[in-house]
Amino acid sequence: MNQDKNLTCRDCGAGFVFTASEQDFFAEKGFTNEPGRCPECRAARKQQNNNRGGFGGRSNNFQQREMHDVTCAACGVQTQVPFRPSSDRPVYCRDCFSQNNNRY
Repeated sequence: MNQDKNLTCRDCGAGFVFTASEQDFFAEKGFTNEPGRCPECRAARKQQNNNRGGFGGRSNNFQQREMHDVTCAACGVQTQVPFRPSSDRPVYCRDCFSQNNNRY
């Protein structure tokens, strides 16, 4: 049987209790580490991550990728790519890349 543990929050430095029932819950979920943040800091961090878009499909506010204007090396159409092209390699539009994916 687990006993309550007194822990210190790594963010605010406040002490908090990691109860026996919380320890059982962590073990049931397969978590091996004790919580490093108090419940208030955990909630604040979770809210901050949700506001930023976070990961795990919880929000649709993902940061927009920086797109770069290029001319397709195969067909000459103007397009945008999500990476900064280098001058030593050809860049293709989506259609040309898809059609010739095995060649490139």
